[in-house]
Amino acid sequence: MKIVELSLATALSLAATVSFAQVKAEAAWARPTVVGQQGGGGYLSLTSPAADRLLGGSTPVARRFELHTMAMKGDVMEMRQLDAIELPAGRKVDFKPGGLHVMFIGLKAPLKVGDKVPVTLKFEKAGELKVVFEVANKPVDAGHKP
Repeated sequence: MKIVELSLATALSLAATVSFAQVKAEAAWARPTVVGQQGGGGYLSLTSPAADRLLGGSTPVARRFELHTMAMKGDVMEMRQLDAIELPAGRKVDFKPGGLHVMFIGLKAPLKVGDKVPVTLKFEKAGELKVVFEVANKPVDAGHKP
């Protein structure tokens, strides 16, 4: 009897671990940049079946990868770096122009339309997720009206 209980407990533990690994990334894209531009922005949607936190990431195209938010305060646009972004269980979190976004800081070369930017996202519970951001020329208000 105890062997069955241990097996069931182990199975439940493994199932809980696997569910964290199922963070889903969709519609990842980045803005094109010009020669000499040191930073670029990236956008996507993330959904996690269990509550988690996006802690950051890395990419070979830039020296640093940062999480940011942007908001209008009166007539002034304010951008600030975040330590983490909460992912509520089962709810989509959208990274859009004028709101949450990722920053590629210290670009090694300009991002050109059609380029693919490999990124490794780092989550508190789910670990790492590899995502490819496609560089695209989209309107400033793509999917967001500040």
